[in-house]
Amino acid sequence: MTSVAVPSNQEEWRAALESLPSTPQKIPAFFFAHGSPALVYARGFSGRSDFEQYQGPNGPLANFLKDFGPTLLQKYNPKAVVVFSAHWETLGERLVTEYGDENPLLMDYYGFPQEFYQLKFKSRGDKQLAEQIVGLYKEAGQLARTTSKLEPRGSDGRGFEGPGLDHGVFVPFRLMFGEEFGIPIVEVSIDSSMTPEANWKLGQVVKSLREENVLVLAGGLPIHNLRDFSSFAPDTAQSIHHSFHKAILDALQVNNTQERKKALQDLPKHAGFRACNPREEHFVPLYVAAGAAEDEDLKILNGLYGIPTVAFGV
Repeated sequence: MTSVAVPSNQEEWRAALESLPSTPQKIPAFFFAHGSPALVYARGFSGRSDFEQYQGPNGPLANFLKDFGPTLLQKYNPKAVVVFSAHWETLGERLVTEYGDENPLLMDYYGFPQEFYQLKFKSRGDKQLAEQIVGLYKEAGQLARTTSKLEPRGSDGRGFEGPGLDHGVFVPFRLMFGEEFGIPIVEVSIDSSMTPEANWKLGQVVKSLREENVLVLAGGLPIHNLRDFSSFAPDTAQSIHHSFHKAILDALQVNNTQERKKALQDLPKHAGFRACNPREEHFVPLYVAAGAAEDEDLKILNGLYGIPTVAFGV
């Protein structure tokens, strides 16, 4: 394994973003740290000052996302975005949003101040792309179908069951792309078996879209333990949390692609995995992005504790 520089501050991540190849004919697939509603308002997280400072509206994650989104548009000018989120999982069947002229928002969080439920993010779907994605999964032997605005996909904190892009999409996308985004967005569910291989295969299926000027993004947080908020910020995290974060970076830096795949898929066996992920849903989106470019090189764009972003296929 050859160690490479891992960006750990704004100057370094901006240099890494600038060094991304401008290849709209074959866009990399990205795993990104999608954060939480704290990216917009910190006051819903009172009493957790380290978390607020790190993952709040003025913290390094918010600042990175504000640099990340414009870079993607400048480098790749995508015709559409396909996104996988830790907050939408289905078992045995892929669901693909086909929401028409405006994507509704599913505010799938509870007990926050009123302003959290007044967030805006305007975007549209893409019927043709949604149907194409369903076709790709069916060709790969998987069950798949589209879902419309008429079909609820989860509970909304405003008190109803509804459809929509979840907060793992619209919260970071507001920072990345602004409150109105003219490029179509289609969301695809991750596999709730939570196995590395099943979610790796989800990325493999959409790999071809990268050559059709479609941006593939998979969002999560590789350290996500709501039972232990100390794990979310480097100054309060324990050594076991830091050890697991280092293991992620080490696995990503394995040069041989097959050895790297094994190293990544072995991460749930790490002694710190459960301390960082009581459940795997925020971790497995990493496998979706990796699967979409499994035989290609990668670049770590942000290596900060708990909030990495990685470009696969550079």
